[in-house]
Amino acid sequence: MKRYWRHLGSQKIGETRILSLRQDKYHFLPNDIIRDFTVLEFNDWVNIIPITADGDVVMIRQYRIGMQKETIEIPGGVISPDDESPKHAAVREMQEETGYFSEDVIHIGTVHPNPAIQNNKCYTYLARDAYPKSDQMLDSTEAIKIELLRKDAIFDMIKKAEITHGLVISAFAYLMLYENSNQRSAFSLKKKIE
Repeated sequence: MKRYWRHLGSQKIGETRILSLRQDKYHFLPNDIIRDFTVLEFNDWVNIIPITADGDVVMIRQYRIGMQKETIEIPGGVISPDDESPKHAAVREMQEETGYFSEDVIHIGTVHPNPAIQNNKCYTYLARDAYPKSDQMLDSTEAIKIELLRKDAIFDMIKKAEITHGLVISAFAYLMLYENSNQRSAFSLKKKIE
């Protein structure tokens, strides 16, 4: 498919605190069309699903300006230049937004949030045996309420469209894939031992 598109150039047309706006010019060869396309340049993001030893998921509730309403989500945010790695950023976001910590954090998936108009990725991590370690360390414009929920309640909220944040839903899809893969591996190992 790439052979259909010829990149003719890029120009930065704006910048804010959280994104740069870029205009790309492309020639779509099959129809001989030259057109400008707008690209939103973001830093990469992280999400993290903290699960306590009791099986509760540490969720956050906050007001979202884009929707002009409250959402229920998992901790996450922008990977900053000071972060050593996406994993470091995920643990930092978890601690800042919830006060929870975990020594057992693993990467379970990565998505491109909207490749039609965005250039960034979102890394998803799982924090097992998460526990409260400190108070929240919120930014000056954050107001976040912590809620501990069972996974089945979260999946029910997704089904009922009470959780609609696309990156949160993709994180829980990755969690399901991760858990199913581990169950199949454990089953296969048990069969080999028998």
